[in-house]
Amino acid sequence: MGSFSIWHWLVVLAIVLVLFGRGRVSDIMGEFGKGLKSFKDGIKDDADETASRRIEGPQHDAKPAGETVKDTQSADPVENKR
Repeated sequence: MGSFSIWHWLVVLAIVLVLFGRGRVSDIMGEFGKGLKSFKDGIKDDADETASRRIEGPQHDAKPAGETVKDTQSADPVENKR
């Protein structure tokens, strides 16, 4: 009782065609197809962007924006004693 036969699906299809008309169903399916294609292209673009980030490596700034680093002491301890 849980499954539908081919005759059930044909009756449902006939009712949908009568209610919406053949042209409207075609338009809806065309828009659905365009949406799927756009979704796939978006996923592909995101995957390409992620792959290019992995190849290039992470992007790090030398110092955060707005902060300045003051060099008060030299790295050489001998110069600091003078």
